[in-house]
Amino acid sequence: MKHTHSGSQHIHSASSRKWGQRHQEALRNGASKRAEGEDLMTSFRPALAVALTLIAVSAGLGGCATKPAPTPGGPTATSTGPSATPEDNPPGDIPDNQAFVSFTPPEHLFTVSVPEGWARTTQGAATLFTDKSNSIRIDIRTPTAAPTIDSARAELPVVEATTPGFHLGGISVVDRKAGQVVLITYTATSPPNAVTGKTGTNAVERYEFWHANDEVILTLSGAVGADNVDPWRTITDSLQWL
Repeated sequence: MKHTHSGSQHIHSASSRKWGQRHQEALRNGASKRAEGEDLMTSFRPALAVALTLIAVSAGLGGCATKPAPTPGGPTATSTGPSATPEDNPPGDIPDNQAFVSFTPPEHLFTVSVPEGWARTTQGAATLFTDKSNSIRIDIRTPTAAPTIDSARAELPVVEATTPGFHLGGISVVDRKAGQVVLITYTATSPPNAVTGKTGTNAVERYEFWHANDEVILTLSGAVGADNVDPWRTITDSLQWL
């Protein structure tokens, strides 16, 4: 019986050793596989990082894609800077680019510039140039003395009687290229409009030129508020005695 028990212990001990060996071998195999897995992950990480970087770059390029060029004939963007606009002349204003031509009466006493294209008519001994609400009247007289402020004031009753809506502005002496000139300014009712029949108020400048017992009266008329200072100066400066 003792021998049998000893044999059993020997068998059991041997079995335990084999199981222990197998267990240790299994542990070693597991550790080896884990190591291989870690090695595999370590070698894969750089490739994974590169792939993620490429994906991110592609996405960024997609968001920054340029707009397609416009097709021929299609709308294009243009600058909206200030552009030149045609001259806008209020009613009665003579354009800045108005051309002038010389006028000499049959008497050949003088020459004066008048706006080109204005209608020319006569009214008794006077010559008129008209355009819309503007007019130039030229009268020739032969007084015995040069006009003065006093003589101009003495004429006012006659001017007022023949001028509807007359209202005196002033009497003065001004210089022009032909010499000193007596100037009478006043307002008056304009002639009725040919289409509407309505009247307005005109600003009138009456210039009295004198030379060697000959007097020329230039009466320039335009709508109140019109800026005709330069054209009127061009006309009155242009008068030359012949």
